[in-house]
Amino acid sequence: MKNYTITVNGKAYDVTVEEKGGSVSSAAPVAAAAPAPVAAPAASAGAGSVKIEAGAAGKVFKLVATPGQNVKRGDTVVILEVMKMETPVVAPQDGTIASIDVAEGQQIESGALLATMN
Repeated sequence: MKNYTITVNGKAYDVTVEEKGGSVSSAAPVAAAAPAPVAAPAASAGAGSVKIEAGAAGKVFKLVATPGQNVKRGDTVVILEVMKMETPVVAPQDGTIASIDVAEGQQIESGALLATMN
């Protein structure tokens, strides 16, 4: 079984896929509101206009990107530990990371703001 977060028309869905042609199940839409991060590091001077949010609750396992770094669509920005699995959170478009709004080891809720980019 593999867990994925799929976004359709702006709504994120957590899905589990069975690898041997089995069934696919989906959960209810992920809440759109982002709770404020707990003990987040200070954001860069200009927070970006594109938000990168958590698709599921978990713990920040690793910060891959840094503020000022250029990224391409699909590049990993943050790795979350969700249900004992390392889950990459990727850039939704090409751009520059404006801020990282979480710290490694921080517990986060679904929809939490992880980073911003321009």
